Amino acid sequence: MNSSVANHSDSCFCLLGVWYPQSLSTCVLELAVILFLTILIIAGNMVVIFVFHCAPLLDHHSTSCFIQTMAYADLLVGVSCIVPSLSLLRYLGSLDEELTCKIFGYLVSVLKSVSMASLACISVDRYMAITRPLSYATLVTPCRLRGCVVLVWLYPGLVFLPSFFGWGKPGYHGDVFRWCALSWQTNAHYTSSIVILLYAPAAVTVCFTYGNIFRICQQHTRDIARRQLRFRPRAGEPSLGQACQDKRYAMVLFRITSVFYILWLPYIVYFLLESAGIYRHPAASFLTTWLAISNSFCNCLIYSLSNSAFRRGLRRLFGVLCSPCVPPGKAKKASGPGSTRSAFRACVASGDLTVA
Repeated sequence: MNSSVANHSDSCFCLLGVWYPQSLSTCVLELAVILFLTILIIAGNMVVIFVFHCAPLLDHHSTSCFIQTMAYADLLVGVSCIVPSLSLLRYLGSLDEELTCKIFGYLVSVLKSVSMASLACISVDRYMAITRPLSYATLVTPCRLRGCVVLVWLYPGLVFLPSFFGWGKPGYHGDVFRWCALSWQTNAHYTSSIVILLYAPAAVTVCFTYGNIFRICQQHTRDIARRQLRFRPRAGEPSLGQACQDKRYAMVLFRITSVFYILWLPYIVYFLLESAGIYRHPAASFLTTWLAISNSFCNCLIYSLSNSAFRRGLRRLFGVLCSPCVPPGKAKKASGPGSTRSAFRACVASGDLTVA
C-alpha cells in the first residue's frame, strides 16, 4: 500500500493521492468530504430524534423503538466522525495514533453494524405483525423488545472486539490515520467471520422477510378486491385501503433497507477483495468507506420523502420552533380555537401527542 499512496509528504498523508501545494498542511478534499458528511449526519439524525420525541411517530408499532435505536447509532457515527476531521486538521498530534485509530475504527464499525442489525429486527417485527396479527401482542412484549435492543448493541460489539487482540482490521474507517492505513492490515479469516456472523445473516433475514411481506400483502389485496366485487362490503370488514396500509409502511422500511445495502455493497466487496489480497487501493478504501457512512444521513431523507406522518410531525415541530419568530399580531390571528399549532403545543406539554 505504501507505493499506491502518492503525492504526500511526511506531514500530509492523503488517501486520495491528490497533489496539494506545500502551503497546505492538510488533505483538503478528504477533509471537505468528512466535514460535509459529519454535518449532514448530525443535523439529519438530530431532526429525526427530535421529531420522534416531540411528536411520536408510529407509536402503535414497536418498530419505532428500532428506528430510534438506528437514529441514535447514526448520530453517534456523525459525532465520532469529528475525530478524523480533527486529525486532518492536526489537532490530535499529542494522542497515540495507534490507539486512537483502533478505538475509532472499532466504534464506527460497531455503530454501523447496530444500524444493520436494527434494520433486520425491523423486518422481522413487520413480518410477525403481518403473518401473526392475532398473537403479535403476546409475542412482541416490551420486555422482549428491550432485550432485542440490548442484543442489537451487544452482539456487534462482541463481533468486532477481537480486532483489539491482533485478529485483523475491522474496516477502513480510521485510514485517515497513517498507522491505520499502512500498519494495520486486514485478515482474510477475520473478515470472513465478520461477513458470516454479521453482514450475511442480516441481509438474508431482510430478503426473506420483505419478500414474504409483499407476497402476503398482494394476496390480501387481491382477496379483498375479489370479495368486494362479489359482495357489498359490510361495516367492520377490512377495506382495500386498510389492507394496503401495512404494505405502504413496509415499502418505506424496504426503501431504507435497500438504500442501506446499496451504499454498503461496494464497501463489503472491497473489504473482501482487499482482505484476500486481490485488490488494494487507498482511494478505493476511502471512497467506499465514506459512501457507506453516508447512509447515516440517508435514513432521515427517506423518512421525509416517503412517510407522510413524518412530514406532518416535522412541519409541526418546525411550527413550534419558529413560533417565536412570528409577529404577535399574526401569531394571535393564527392561534385561534381550532389552530393546529396551539393544539400541538398543548399535546406536547401533556406528552400525549401521537401523529397518525
